[in-house]
Amino acid sequence: MQNTNDAFRMIRGWAEARNLIRGSSPDKQFIKLIEEIGELSEGIAKQRIDLIMDGIGDAVVVLTILAAQYEVNIEDCIGMAYDEIKDRRGKMVQGVFIKDADL
Repeated sequence: MQNTNDAFRMIRGWAEARNLIRGSSPDKQFIKLIEEIGELSEGIAKQRIDLIMDGIGDAVVVLTILAAQYEVNIEDCIGMAYDEIKDRRGKMVQGVFIKDADL
């Protein structure tokens, strides 16, 4: 894959070819996302980088499909999230970043 946008485009093409965007529903994809997060959790618990990478990748695939079902691009979702956090200030409290507004 050449760049991230190519990856998302390829994921959408793969999902369309398998009728996952129109043939599935957002609630089913959300359940699939939770399953993939569970697999990521297993990787973290076992400290296995292969399972961690697989879980993150699978979750991104499902999120890409979920975004397409709502007729938005995941790239736009990520851009929107970044615009929201880019200037955020806060501090770490017991290993968790807490934004200033919540302190």
